[in-house]
Amino acid sequence: MNGRTRTAAVCIACITAALLPLSAQETLGEKLLQIDNLWVKKIKTADHFSEAYELRLEQPLDHENTGGQVFRQRIYISHAGFSRPVLLETEGYTAPANRTKELCGLLKCNQIIVEHRFFGESAPDSLDWRFLNITQAAADHHRIVEIFKALYPGKWINSGWSKGGQTAMYHRCFYPEDVDVTVAYDSPLNLALEDQRINRFFDTVGTRKQRRQLIDFQRLVLERKDEMLPLLRDWAWKNGETFSVGLEKALEYAVLEYTFSFWQYHMIDPATVPRAGASAEEIFDHLKKIVYLGSYADRSMNSPSMYQFATELGYYGYEKKYVADLLSGDFYPNWAYAPQNTGLTYSPERMHAINDWIRREGDRMLFLYGDNDPWSAPQVMLTGDTDALKMVLKGGNHYVGITSFRDGQLQEILTTLERWLEMTIPFEDE
Repeated sequence: MNGRTRTAAVCIACITAALLPLSAQETLGEKLLQIDNLWVKKIKTADHFSEAYELRLEQPLDHENTGGQVFRQRIYISHAGFSRPVLLETEGYTAPANRTKELCGLLKCNQIIVEHRFFGESAPDSLDWRFLNITQAAADHHRIVEIFKALYPGKWINSGWSKGGQTAMYHRCFYPEDVDVTVAYDSPLNLALEDQRINRFFDTVGTRKQRRQLIDFQRLVLERKDEMLPLLRDWAWKNGETFSVGLEKALEYAVLEYTFSFWQYHMIDPATVPRAGASAEEIFDHLKKIVYLGSYADRSMNSPSMYQFATELGYYGYEKKYVADLLSGDFYPNWAYAPQNTGLTYSPERMHAINDWIRREGDRMLFLYGDNDPWSAPQVMLTGDTDALKMVLKGGNHYVGITSFRDGQLQEILTTLERWLEMTIPFEDE
């Protein structure tokens, strides 16, 4: 792929006219080959699908200038039937593989997975960061819907997990008629560059004793820096990582991240966390089990996701009050890992507008959260003015799905989806 300039516009009416008269016996692959500027590769099928393909769709870098630079967006499409619904899975990051999503398995529907622009193999040759924004990403997904609705005229659902669920929200807000239903899994709606609701979350999650145990571990690591730093140096050497911020600051970043990652991803009993008297190796092994140390290495610099967090999406800042006396400095912003030559400026107006739209107009939207997940702190807040549903799982973390719920909550979710989609969901609770 190169950074050539050419038109990426698609005549939707022409596609529709070409596809509709075709024999019902024609395969999805044969139909795909008739779409301009689409590269098609057959891949293995799984589950209830009869065909599956990895695609590259030529997209404008700037949807307001369709004669300008283009890039190829990676898409996976899995076919269950032209009359079946479609799940449009909007990834927030890369899409390295074709996997059947939970909602697609429940509905036995078609599935289209879209890698986010500027991530993975969907990055333009020239990274003009101005075009990594929610307006352009939503336009990517809108164009995909326009093209593939010629094949699949039935019900459409857009969905995503975490940042992918945020992406689904934004797509729905900008193009509310593209899909019939939106399902956002564990997806925050941040309203500030460092949303203080997340900081307050750490003063209430779990029990007082559990919170104290995690703080004690953070202090333990920092009090024994002289033992931790050689272990971090060895880890970096073995994993081919380098730390321009310095080993000490990288370790401190990991310690500050520790409580966030602990509650977000892990279901570990805080009582089992290493305490004073544990060996240096036990302490370090626990830290790297909870926090991905590569997040603070050089290869995590110039992060496209951090660019989005620092300019539009908002994020979180680190709570330092319990360990400040053990840190080597007082400046640990996550946005330090965003591209620094872009004139980073956070604009809160867009997220506030999305928040207002969801509250006033966001019909047929389902939001799922776990109450132990830090990202549940800036969760979507419904007002009762829309036909929408939010469910929060007690004790759940950042991996909450539909089938994580039980009994009445699960039944309400399924009944609501059936009503919105005008179909029966054949689900048997195990």
